[in-house]
Amino acid sequence: MEADIFVPFVFFAFLAAVILVPIMAKERTKRSAHELVSQAMARGQELDPALVSQITQTVADEGNRARRSLGRGVIMLALAAGFLGAGYVNGGWADAHDMAVPAVLLGTLGAAFILLAILDYATKRHA
Repeated sequence: MEADIFVPFVFFAFLAAVILVPIMAKERTKRSAHELVSQAMARGQELDPALVSQITQTVADEGNRARRSLGRGVIMLALAAGFLGAGYVNGGWADAHDMAVPAVLLGTLGAAFILLAILDYATKRHA
């Protein structure tokens, strides 16, 4: 595999791993906690009030998803602008096309996160 193909592949694989691994670990932890609670309830065991309040707080934090999505979108758009700015500083607008691909990818992700935040806010408001 040539370097001009291998380097971007490694970069995006690393980026995906950095983003996806913590999300998957968090979801697995939440799933196992819910399974543990459901098993305890099925056996008729009493639930600790601190555990119930912690689970309730976690669910309440999930309700603030629109704000987190908006923050992620703004960060992605700022990174896209940073890539374009780095391309301009590196060689002017004529040579900025080298940095345009990551800028377009990050800008598209940022716009998607902002759209998701708008949709989450709209559905939360009407629900």
